[in-house]
Amino acid sequence: MALSRVMGRFIGVREHVVDPGGGAAPRVPRPVEAVVVGGGIAGMSAAVVLAERGVRVTVLEAGPALGGRLGAWPEPLADGTQVNEHGFHAFFRQYYNWRSILRRIDPTLAFLRPVPGYPVLSAEWPTEEFGKLPPAPPANLLALLLRSPSLRLADLRGMDRDAALPLLSYDPVRTYAEFDGATADDLLTSLRLPDRARAMLFEVFSHSFFNHEAEMSAAEMIAQFHFYLLGNPEGLAFDSPGADYATAIWQPLTRHVEKHGGRIVTGVAATRLDRSPDGWRVTAADGTAYRAGHVVLAVDPPALALLVGASPVLTGAAPELVAAMPAFGAPGPPYAVARYWCDGDVDAGRAVFSGVSRQPTLDSVTLYHRLEDESRRWAERAGGSVVELHAYACDEGVPAEELAERMRVELAALWPEAARLRVRELRARVEARAPAFTPGSHAWRPGVRTGADGLYLAGDGIRTGFPSALMERSAATGIIAANHILRAEGAAAEPVRSIRPRGLLARRGPQRP
Repeated sequence: MALSRVMGRFIGVREHVVDPGGGAAPRVPRPVEAVVVGGGIAGMSAAVVLAERGVRVTVLEAGPALGGRLGAWPEPLADGTQVNEHGFHAFFRQYYNWRSILRRIDPTLAFLRPVPGYPVLSAEWPTEEFGKLPPAPPANLLALLLRSPSLRLADLRGMDRDAALPLLSYDPVRTYAEFDGATADDLLTSLRLPDRARAMLFEVFSHSFFNHEAEMSAAEMIAQFHFYLLGNPEGLAFDSPGADYATAIWQPLTRHVEKHGGRIVTGVAATRLDRSPDGWRVTAADGTAYRAGHVVLAVDPPALALLVGASPVLTGAAPELVAAMPAFGAPGPPYAVARYWCDGDVDAGRAVFSGVSRQPTLDSVTLYHRLEDESRRWAERAGGSVVELHAYACDEGVPAEELAERMRVELAALWPEAARLRVRELRARVEARAPAFTPGSHAWRPGVRTGADGLYLAGDGIRTGFPSALMERSAATGIIAANHILRAEGAAAEPVRSIRPRGLLARRGPQRP
């Protein structure tokens, strides 16, 4: 492992500074007010940085609790109350910006626990284990080629090596210029991989971004392959909180923001933006108006499209943003999450988290009673288990309970002992709130700046000029939005970091800013 990191650092696979921050007063030199719409990762990341620098920030969250797709809430069961969550999230170790925010509540990140292994399950082929690869490229790539049961050396001779080069040549400008018009499915087909390698090494990967490969930009897939495997020094190792997200993250972050003078308001949906010479006015569903010089919109794509559409002032103030909303506001495919409280357990050797390949519905399995303290206590008390199944991109129009049953049956095909478990409680839901990364979308995808003075965007669907994804993109764009406000008001910005900016074989040359 140490040799892998040394090799990686030698070729630039290390943490890189995107924005050094600093450069001004540690706090805003005069009174400044900001409203952040949305209390998920993006919104709270912006709020943390702004509040620490002396900005009077108000966070408006439409839901009853913070978190967005990292949310958690109490769930009444027949034998008591348990905390349920929106779905399992892997806290990868190259999430430098998100981890920086989390260090505000735990400087050592002791609340995060390593999740051992990263197996990918299949009903057709042996398990593929990603968690045991060396952390840094090129050692991890070489080990994958040598160890993978899904890709033998003989298979490489039949592979189109020219078609594979873009995976090693990520460039934040050229990759999108050349491949954003194609689908991930087109790219995978061009590789001429054996079906097993395609299913176990690539398709399961693309589903993790809540998109079907036939509907996902090839450029976006190349970017994420770079971010998670070929450009970071941490590898595919990840952690997860030992307590539920509300207890471990959102309650402490709320206290942190409030300690620095910020305000968190839940159950309040923003419905309209207006602008006057004094700044912005955010009107809520109850008629309350929140005034501020700066606004950060950190909501999911459908909610952003609704808010922009209900704000006529943006037609003149941010015409490009308005023009992008019909396409941007259409989310990716529905995703389903089902949590089962069962009367027994699966085999002791089953992994805490497993990806799943080529099942019609099921994409991942999480054994919460081996991951999270509250679920562990329930399982010990009841003599059972708490299992979560997730479909990242499922069929539209199917009820949550039907999707849950499909996933349960598919799990039993992979783990036969699961068929013997009796479900004591089930909580299932299906939503469509994740961003779509359709072919050609990079050209019109909005960035943090909107074109309107004092109005910024943040979230995992917002474009960045450096590699990022999922929770890390949410946190990074939230920090960047806060930095724009701080610099405009004469205060120091927060550092922003990312992984190696280009692929191992990317050509050097002038880049657009």
